[in-house]
Amino acid sequence: MLKVTLDILSVPAILVGIIAMIGLIAQKKNTSDVMKGTIKTILGFLVLGGGAGIAVAALTNFGTMFEQGFGVRGVVPHNEAIVALALKTYGTQTALIMAFGMLANILIARFTKLKYIFLTGHHTLYMACMIAAILVAGGMKGATLIIVGSILLGFVMAIFPAIAQPTMRKITGTDEVAFGHFGTIGYVLSAWVGKLVGKGSKSTEEMNFPKGLGFLRDTSVAISLTMGILYIIVAIACGPTYVETKLSGGQNFIVFSLIQAITFAGGVYIILAGVRLILAEIVPAFKGIAERIVPNARPAIDCPVVYPYAPNAVLIGFLSSFLGGIVGMLVLVLIDKSIAPVAIILPGVVPHFFCGATAGVFGNATGGRRGAFWGAFVQGLLITFLPVLLMPTLGGLGYASTTFSDADFGVVGILLGNVLKIFVH
Repeated sequence: MLKVTLDILSVPAILVGIIAMIGLIAQKKNTSDVMKGTIKTILGFLVLGGGAGIAVAALTNFGTMFEQGFGVRGVVPHNEAIVALALKTYGTQTALIMAFGMLANILIARFTKLKYIFLTGHHTLYMACMIAAILVAGGMKGATLIIVGSILLGFVMAIFPAIAQPTMRKITGTDEVAFGHFGTIGYVLSAWVGKLVGKGSKSTEEMNFPKGLGFLRDTSVAISLTMGILYIIVAIACGPTYVETKLSGGQNFIVFSLIQAITFAGGVYIILAGVRLILAEIVPAFKGIAERIVPNARPAIDCPVVYPYAPNAVLIGFLSSFLGGIVGMLVLVLIDKSIAPVAIILPGVVPHFFCGATAGVFGNATGGRRGAFWGAFVQGLLITFLPVLLMPTLGGLGYASTTFSDADFGVVGILLGNVLKIFVH
């Protein structure tokens, strides 16, 4: 019996499935719905892991080519990829911190003025994973690790929506919906920059954006094309001979690069499908419980909730953030070559698409077109430099070819890592 219990606790997919089952039973769902929800949650975790494996394999080839071509260590920030690596080591701690962190969020919303229920489940998972990794690296273990991690996660889930809410009111025109995505520091910074530079600037929605760029609204297409360009650049830099003899098994280096780029996009697509399967069961279970326990709570929802309010700002923000990522990468290369060795953070398409688009909407809300462009550009710089400072706090994960991308992971991780150095060591 003890061995069965340990086996269950050591498999995150099963543990999270049990959490979903408890939530569904608490809502008095019938047996059929409980079984369906539990199995879909477990399936979602397994699908997420499979997709992450595909994405990580493609990123590994990219990192190899970049290092060979430019003589620098290239790291592509990508939440799903780093979480997939981390779950192999910190799976049980992550699942427990996620579960109790969600409960802590509900209790904090119930008994404090932070009336926000964070419903972006995959970011809850990612933050729980990062907190677990940093606490383990800092020397914590056992029940102390789970308790500290859960309380910290609960507060993070309530505080960041509160920080974003003033700008959310400007974007949506209502106070009923909150913002739940762990890139909030970057978006609030974008709104501040917009206010600084955007006096008299018209809204992005008062301009006619070229229809020819509409394909970038499809995430998979945008990832495939942009990563395709980056793969070809690094393949040319390291030389066709190297690619065809060391990596592609004789396949033409251009064809190999394009296939790797689209493979990466396919991995991300599978990951998101797995996340949707998990969220479809986990989030409604906690939302139903929260609504009964926390009156007047605002649901904090993922970043695409703001996209319909300024579609042009979405595209401007993506392109401007990516430009910021390229500029930041060049600065890091200069530092690495002339001052001190640092990891070179490559502009990841996924964070610059989602975070850049959101930063564009936030910047537009306070500073129109100039706010959307410069706000997202500064946010792009922020998510390039923060991962460099975060990586040393991640223990063994700090040596991976990928890392956490969005701004709040960097801010929380750097603060937590340094606090642990002071008080634990």
